[in-house]
Amino acid sequence: MSPTRVTFTSKGQVVIPAELRRKHKIHAGTEAEVFEDPLGRIVLQPITEEYIDHITGMLGPGSNLIEELAKERRAERQREKF
Repeated sequence: MSPTRVTFTSKGQVVIPAELRRKHKIHAGTEAEVFEDPLGRIVLQPITEEYIDHITGMLGPGSNLIEELAKERRAERQREKF
């Protein structure tokens, strides 16, 4: 797929093209991580079952990635309240 130009709304929202949503199994309610990579690019990483399966085990033996992600999400929600 060639690059597609999108426009941010005044609230910072952007529409991901349908072809990419289908390819990456992004549905209503899918959460994502947004971060800046070392080259200064903004990266949007959907948190899908495939992504979780891909990174399972990266924390080492005895780690539970899903539990770690859930903790991170709870902490983010708490920070957003203030």
